[in-house]
Amino acid sequence: MASVQHNGRTTPHGTDGSADGGTGTAPGAAARRDLAVRAAVAQGLISESEPVVALLDVAGIRASAAALRNAFDEVTAPGTAVLHAFAVKAAPLVAVVRLLGEQGIGAEVASPGELALARAAGVRPEHTVLDSPAKTTAELREALALGIAVNADNPQELARIDALIGSGPGSGSGSGSDSGPGPGPVSGPVASPLGLRINAQVGGGSIGALSTATATSKFGIALRDEGARAWVVQAYLDRPWLTRLHTHSGSQGVPLERMAEGVRTVYELAEEINAAAGRRQIDTLDIGGGLPVNFTSDEETPTYAAYARLLRETVPGLLDGRYGLVTEFGRSLLAKHGTVLARVEYAKSAGGRPIAVTHAGAQVATRTVYDPASWPLRIAAYDAGGRPKTGPAVAQDIAGPACFAGDLLAENRPVPLLEQGDLVAALDTGAYYFSNHYAYNSLARPGVFGFVAAPGAAGGGVRFATVRAAQTVAEIVSESGGGYADSLLLDD
Repeated sequence: MASVQHNGRTTPHGTDGSADGGTGTAPGAAARRDLAVRAAVAQGLISESEPVVALLDVAGIRASAAALRNAFDEVTAPGTAVLHAFAVKAAPLVAVVRLLGEQGIGAEVASPGELALARAAGVRPEHTVLDSPAKTTAELREALALGIAVNADNPQELARIDALIGSGPGSGSGSGSDSGPGPGPVSGPVASPLGLRINAQVGGGSIGALSTATATSKFGIALRDEGARAWVVQAYLDRPWLTRLHTHSGSQGVPLERMAEGVRTVYELAEEINAAAGRRQIDTLDIGGGLPVNFTSDEETPTYAAYARLLRETVPGLLDGRYGLVTEFGRSLLAKHGTVLARVEYAKSAGGRPIAVTHAGAQVATRTVYDPASWPLRIAAYDAGGRPKTGPAVAQDIAGPACFAGDLLAENRPVPLLEQGDLVAALDTGAYYFSNHYAYNSLARPGVFGFVAAPGAAGGGVRFATVRAAQTVAEIVSESGGGYADSLLLDD
């Protein structure tokens, strides 16, 4: 795997030369998608027996990774240690994490499962960051034993770390806040970089559920609460091994300026702590991720370059080489490069409105179905052969297969009139859609395939690779307790 190196010293192989950190365009992305849809039909990836499939544009993912690296290379001082860690929650697929690793991107994980995925993908411990508001003692012990960076969420978690490493106020006194018996201290020296997550409390964005820096957010230590700032400073002075600060101000719907304000707040806290310590105790700032995605067109905006430049203007001291940086972008690396492709099983009408009933609904587009105002999806129409449909746009509903009336990918959406056997493509679904399955109606997880496309080559030059096989009915039965069918036949 290509290693994550200091600014300006590493250019991982395999980079798509079309990457651009400034213009926000993705040359050829739409053309590659059209080629892939047609090839998916021709090669049988989507058919009557496989009516829904997910596609990932490998060149697009590589381009986004390159744009991220280049954006921060442009604004950081030479020699700055920068780790870009992919938020695995955005696409928990081993092959995706591995591909990003080959592009010099590490992993940010928030559960034992995500850590296992990152390890299966070959991400090295020093390129892994563990964040979660509910880490168990066992999770912390594993991370410390592996040398993975840990951002503690709250004072009680910090007390658990004190006990595990045998250092900190009251360590060895048995007075920690952990309840019940637990494992003893980690054996041997601890190599994990350790820090605290700070809620800068700078406010939310347009999607409340994704606004993590509100006054009452569940994440981190609320910095503006009474006494909190003084407690944080003292916690660092009492623990010379705390060397990082972490913040994350939100995600989709949060303005870049608010994200930058949160970073500035934590930078100023780091400066205060280092001044109080009389040395550069905090050497790395983890500024999280959360770059919003444009879901209205193929244009990739805002760009990493625009955000990096805003950070340079808002927090110049962050980038002068005194601090290492960690980022945790997720959605923005993957969203524009994924497509859910589904067959139209039936075309009907109700109340005069056409309805295309497809095999893509709540099971792959949960957020869109339950909160369409916050998560609208673009819809592209293709004919049965995978060619873009033409003709006048007709307002129609794009319905999914789930048994409730609200299972709609789009409502009253103008697209060329869809017919039985046509294909519907839900665009910009590379993050938090087909990889995070919702098992309503026991609908199967779709197969996921990466593709590379060479426009102009024979047959479109499209090659597919399996990322995750489609779930079988037998697997659904097994996951639903098929092996325990008699377990409740108990005598009274």
